[in-house]
Amino acid sequence: MTRNIVVGTAGHIDHGKSALVHALTGSDPDRLKEEKARGITIDLGFAHLRQGETQLAFVDVPGHERFIKNMLAGVSGIDGVLLVVAADESVMPQTREHFDICRLLHITSGVVALTKIDLVDRETVELVRLETADLLAGSFLAQGAVVPVSAKTGEGLEELRTKLFAMARHVSGRTPGGAVRLPVDRAFTVKGFGTVVTGTLVSGKMAVEDTLRALPAGRDIKVRGLQVHGTVEPVATAGQRVAVNLSGIGVAELSRGQTAVTPGCFKETQRLDAVLDLLGSVRSLRHGARVRFHQGTSEVLGRVVLGRAVEGQADLGEAPDFLPAGTRAFVRLRLEQPSVITRGDCFILRSYSPSLTIAGGRVLDPDPPRVGIRTTTARERMEVLLEGLTRDEAEFEDRAVSIFVREQGLAGFPIGDLTPRAGVQTELSEALVKRLVSSGGCRRIGDTLVDAVAINDVGARLISMLGRFHASQPLQAGLPREEARERLFHHAGTGVFEAVLEDLVKQDRLLIRDYLALSSHRVSLSPEEMRVSEDILSLLGSAGLRPPTPAEMRERLQIEESILDRVMELLVRQGRVVRVGSLIFDLDAVESLKKDLSALKNDVEPVKIDVGIFKDRYGISRKFAIPLLEYLDRERVTRRVGRERILL
Repeated sequence: MTRNIVVGTAGHIDHGKSALVHALTGSDPDRLKEEKARGITIDLGFAHLRQGETQLAFVDVPGHERFIKNMLAGVSGIDGVLLVVAADESVMPQTREHFDICRLLHITSGVVALTKIDLVDRETVELVRLETADLLAGSFLAQGAVVPVSAKTGEGLEELRTKLFAMARHVSGRTPGGAVRLPVDRAFTVKGFGTVVTGTLVSGKMAVEDTLRALPAGRDIKVRGLQVHGTVEPVATAGQRVAVNLSGIGVAELSRGQTAVTPGCFKETQRLDAVLDLLGSVRSLRHGARVRFHQGTSEVLGRVVLGRAVEGQADLGEAPDFLPAGTRAFVRLRLEQPSVITRGDCFILRSYSPSLTIAGGRVLDPDPPRVGIRTTTARERMEVLLEGLTRDEAEFEDRAVSIFVREQGLAGFPIGDLTPRAGVQTELSEALVKRLVSSGGCRRIGDTLVDAVAINDVGARLISMLGRFHASQPLQAGLPREEARERLFHHAGTGVFEAVLEDLVKQDRLLIRDYLALSSHRVSLSPEEMRVSEDILSLLGSAGLRPPTPAEMRERLQIEESILDRVMELLVRQGRVVRVGSLIFDLDAVESLKKDLSALKNDVEPVKIDVGIFKDRYGISRKFAIPLLEYLDRERVTRRVGRERILL
């Protein structure tokens, strides 16, 4: 299986980067007429070199300081760097800036080429080697290969190829899984084909006929064709340089900075939390400073909100006005336009004016809560998020994701957001979910993760609320379910209410009907209420099918309305009386009525009755007859047909 490694060039203008790539690969990366006329690289150029099962894709970046943003678009997706230093000039300003950018982007592999050795003597080459070593001291390139080379004579080219492929063997490369993410570095139209974009496939596998999403454009696009390193292919995998023929979008909507992604797996943001490394060569960074934010191939303006220093750094206090040079601190970035960001992304900050590289960082949270970041609690939160990125053990990633879950409360954290928010590869999401659930820290409810502490807490609050309800309403069977949901679960995700109820039932603490009640709850009457209950039953029993109204009962029994209502409600729930509309009937009287009507039926023909017959037979007025007949219809003892009723 072919290993695809992307190598970016870096170095000062006119130090021979493009000529070196041309000499190594046989392909001229300078594609613009202006580049060839002026002899400098203005935009990104591309070439490739293969040895066995390893394919190197070169991204040749411009060295001129005016085109640094083009350089940043090129190095954003590289696996290793080819740092070029001309032997006739040595280390220059853009050498330093390009090298700083590589360090800030956490690039960890590379080779140094000392070019144009045909123009100087060997002593000069050695002097430049020493000056270059001073620049690289303590960095990822400190122990890397340094190869003197001449693109003109060919001296050193074979050794450089060998060192580049040796470097490639030690680069971990990119895993083939995950969601598609292709930052666009070029977009153009090809006659007869339409829109074509190029870029480094950062993650995922892309195939012809795939439907993707262009962000932030917000357009669905379809892959019509693919080229990988200049060859037509049906599939492209992570780490490859690709050219993609697209339908569904015009070239005007797919300029550099757009990203083609698997639908639903990435989101745009204009607010993010990050850890920031300020270069030691800058003076300081002011709180609220306007900056240029470079991530992937995009450049967006924004402002920096300074937080606390990272643990181990000098304490900046809770409200720093500026960040000293060489400091590492937590920050919040507020972008002026949306950008496609996920947790773990590296980025570069450049000053607004003049445009100078000042810092780099990693995204800790692409969608942070709208709370301050300058407190001790906020610092502790971001320390955990940082550990999740810098430590290999799964437990640190789990702790970081648990923060996101906990902050969502009962609403729950959508499992589908593990990729766009938490930066978890799609194929690893399920394993992470299982770890979080098995640890007891989270519950999986449907397609969400809910913090176990939040579930236990709301369960305890529900039990407490029911206890207070029973104390104030001792004759009520319980609290209506929907009232409990509205009072405690109005922000809860789907299924959370039911899951909490199920837990409490399993714990034998809750009784569920149309209402909710504590398992220990028993309706109990006070001595006065017991007396009222007996008086009501006696009164209704003697009244038969002509009961008094509630108002008449209050007058006869000389009791308060609230006491009568509570006792009557209890008797209805217990089934000792029957509520028919606004009237309450003695249970025995109603059951006797049903039996009498049933005895009238015969097997020959349906028995019919009307209101008049019913009134006369039972000696009651229309006031009682109509509610009773409607009740009998509901109980399926009778069925109304026109002005009559048939006994069933």
